[in-house]
Amino acid sequence: MSQEAKLYSPVISTRGGKVSVTLAEDHPGFNDQEYIDHRSYIAQLSLGYVPGHPIPDVDYTKAEHELWQVTSAELRDKHKRYACGEFLQGASLLDLPTHRLPQLNEVSGRLEQLTGFRFSPAASLVGVQEFYRSLAEPRFQATQYIRHCSKPRFSPEPDMVHDVIGHGTALANNRLSSLYRLIGEAADRLQTQEGVDILSRIFWFTMEYGLVREGGEVRLVGASLLSSYGELDHFHEAEIRPLDLADLVHQEYEVVNYQPVLFCADSFDHLTAFLADVLTSDEQAIIAAAGLAGPTRD
Repeated sequence: MSQEAKLYSPVISTRGGKVSVTLAEDHPGFNDQEYIDHRSYIAQLSLGYVPGHPIPDVDYTKAEHELWQVTSAELRDKHKRYACGEFLQGASLLDLPTHRLPQLNEVSGRLEQLTGFRFSPAASLVGVQEFYRSLAEPRFQATQYIRHCSKPRFSPEPDMVHDVIGHGTALANNRLSSLYRLIGEAADRLQTQEGVDILSRIFWFTMEYGLVREGGEVRLVGASLLSSYGELDHFHEAEIRPLDLADLVHQEYEVVNYQPVLFCADSFDHLTAFLADVLTSDEQAIIAAAGLAGPTRD
């Protein structure tokens, strides 16, 4: 889970071996003690994970399974209309259950068979560079909880819908997963905060919110778009611009609302070439290509 969701990140505290989660006042689950307790239980499982061992299973509630069923059905129908071919192939290969929440460990095992990627559990925020660097291993740090049932259409923080349906499906496709690895490899070479900031903007506007043209139509490749059936109903209202590094790096973006500006590659091949050209360059070349003389603007 990357640090982009910091506005809604839970505060995790430990006392006598017990883990507790505190949510922000404007979080949908702030007044739901049952949800908070369940998030605390899941955080404790994630924090207790030992690398190299199976990811611990979560005992999900009936309401959470029902939320997954509804969300999966809504997204499946919208993916057929809007998702790019590579994402649809990933969905077919990963074949996620739709009647219940899957365990992160079972999805991770399937991903390893398909593309070599695996999941590891993240209880809360992961440092930006740590998150990107793990992609080179190749490993994706993912959540094990699901969004609050009062807000099924859109979540301002990563959850199982975002990480498993969005990123997991992408990671099941060889062409998409290779782009994640490329980002991880680039992160390994970065030495300055400026370079990390640029990489973060590139990831945001491509792997999270990217668009490609396919068969004369705009199709979606970004995991955040493809895991929010609310935003899938509204993405066409955004201003869609050609994929351009300097424009992308300076563009403001939203974390808690739908995106007002999106960037579209001419094709999936164009997206691949764009990322390969930028991310295989040395850090100073990346900074120069982004048109920056100082740190990126937030």
